[in-house]
Amino acid sequence: MQANFIEELRWRGMLQDMMPGTEEQLSKEMTAAYIGFDPTAASLHIGNLATIMLLKHFQLCGHKPFALVGGATGMIGDPSGKAAEREFLSEETLRFNQDSIKKQLEKFLDFNSGENSAEMVNNYDWFKEFSFLGFLREAGKHLSVNYMMSKDSVKKRLETGISFTEFSYQLLQGYDFYWLYKNKNVRLQMGGSDQWGNITTGTEIIRRKAATMDIATTDVASSSEEIEHRAFALTTPLVTKADGTKFGKSEAGNVWLDPEMTTPYQFYQFWLNTADSECARLLRVFTLYSQQEIENLETEHAQSPHLRIMQKAIAKDVTTRVHSVQDFEIVKVASELLFDKNVLEQFELVDNKVIEALDLIKVRREDYQNCANLTDFLATLILDENSEPLIFKSKGDTRKAIQANSVSINKVKITDPNKSLDFDLLRSNYLIINHGKQKVYVVQLT
Repeated sequence: MQANFIEELRWRGMLQDMMPGTEEQLSKEMTAAYIGFDPTAASLHIGNLATIMLLKHFQLCGHKPFALVGGATGMIGDPSGKAAEREFLSEETLRFNQDSIKKQLEKFLDFNSGENSAEMVNNYDWFKEFSFLGFLREAGKHLSVNYMMSKDSVKKRLETGISFTEFSYQLLQGYDFYWLYKNKNVRLQMGGSDQWGNITTGTEIIRRKAATMDIATTDVASSSEEIEHRAFALTTPLVTKADGTKFGKSEAGNVWLDPEMTTPYQFYQFWLNTADSECARLLRVFTLYSQQEIENLETEHAQSPHLRIMQKAIAKDVTTRVHSVQDFEIVKVASELLFDKNVLEQFELVDNKVIEALDLIKVRREDYQNCANLTDFLATLILDENSEPLIFKSKGDTRKAIQANSVSINKVKITDPNKSLDFDLLRSNYLIINHGKQKVYVVQLT
């Protein structure tokens, strides 16, 4: 073993709960564990990344990770943490999402490391042959309704209503654990703290089926206590912001791992804009830096906080692993470019790849030329294709910003809302717009 997995989680602040005997099992032998990912979107997001890091550290500590893509459970939807029932996705959409998620997981886990190589499984493979009556006989008889209703994921939904479909989700997830226990020798299920109820449902199904000798083993335990602890559960705290709100969203919505949904530049910027108060925890949860390296970064940052040393370290590590070293190098230059005091000169000199990496706002040249003044032009940038504000919320908001001296175009302060569009275009196609000190946008005329 390269390191003690539980100790690694403890110092990183990544351990919430675990069943008794878990640490002893992991210290005894190489153990197989899994985490499930439902394909409810075409990409995982950085909220999922915290649990992916559990599997990463698990493998680095010499154990065998399994990533389960929920082709079957994704057709139902997990009620955990949800105030209302999810919309069903089509089978075609689910298949596309499954393939996309598999490709993302392959970036983090080693599928060719010998005995502890990672494996990927899809629960649709064992659920597709089940009849409804067969599943009730195989799994349903082992859990009481009272037991299932005691779970927080169900209790929190009873006031607003929960369908039988979503009520049965924990039974499906519990059976996943049993199937992997029986067929892949998986002894541990891990996940976020909101999954504790679903995970322990799996250990309960395994315990009850083992107790009735449904699992054929050569070393049948001699006591009920030994039987109870043959499967284990472990959870990590949900990552939240300093104010307790959900972590993982930017102004534009979820921060996705797919570069088509969140560009590498947007991804890098998200981490770079992390508040100082959040950096210490995020370094431990999302990066692979050692304890000594993180403590050194904290010391350096405290001495020169204006250099944003911790933010840059997080952004480098995570962007490199989610995207690539090349993507990181490009977006780093692109990010520095916009805040360079000589940005206009530098913009004319940098490689086209750097320009293309920026979060460009594209405007048709004819629309630009047809605008009577600056306010009219900026008003064309109010909404994107998702009806989200790009720079300003409204035409009135645009005028107020100009009158407050918070807008500049190509580093020239704008004070007149009716100013004509007589700017020199950078590289014949671009304008740099500043809104306040921290917000910089690049408009491309197409």
